[in-house]
Amino acid sequence: MTQDLDLYRPNVGVVLFDADGRVWLGRRANTPGPHNWQFPQGGVDSGEDLEAAARRELAEETGATQAAFLDCTKDWVAYDFPPGHGGSKALRGWKGQKQVWFAFRFQGADSDFDLTAHGPPEFDAWRWAYLEEAAELIVPFKKAAYRRVVEAFGAIAAPRVKES
Repeated sequence: MTQDLDLYRPNVGVVLFDADGRVWLGRRANTPGPHNWQFPQGGVDSGEDLEAAARRELAEETGATQAAFLDCTKDWVAYDFPPGHGGSKALRGWKGQKQVWFAFRFQGADSDFDLTAHGPPEFDAWRWAYLEEAAELIVPFKKAAYRRVVEAFGAIAAPRVKES
């Protein structure tokens, strides 16, 4: 499938790993479940360096600033907005979003997380989870993109423990 990436809003996503290889997931504020958990993500300002944008979004959405670079996707990961999606980005003419994803190792303490640090919160709760859980918890239209992220950063992640 060939996509005209100029039709997609430039965006970054952050997978924040703890020392044990689990990942930070936030529950979207005012969004009913079950598909309301996601990684921090957000738009890139004109001329902004992608890693700087990822660090800015991480700080704005979680309050966390102590993170070491581990890896990033080499290509854009794009997804389409679903038909009838009335979000502000779709209303501005974007077909979807294209993202470069960054993996960071969290170097702070859980108490560093402040979901209200920068204005109205994106998230109303957070938790540590296994990387592969993320694709099960995200809204369906982002599922394929999250599977690509799981594939890209799987070697960094803790293996998922299956409950018996």
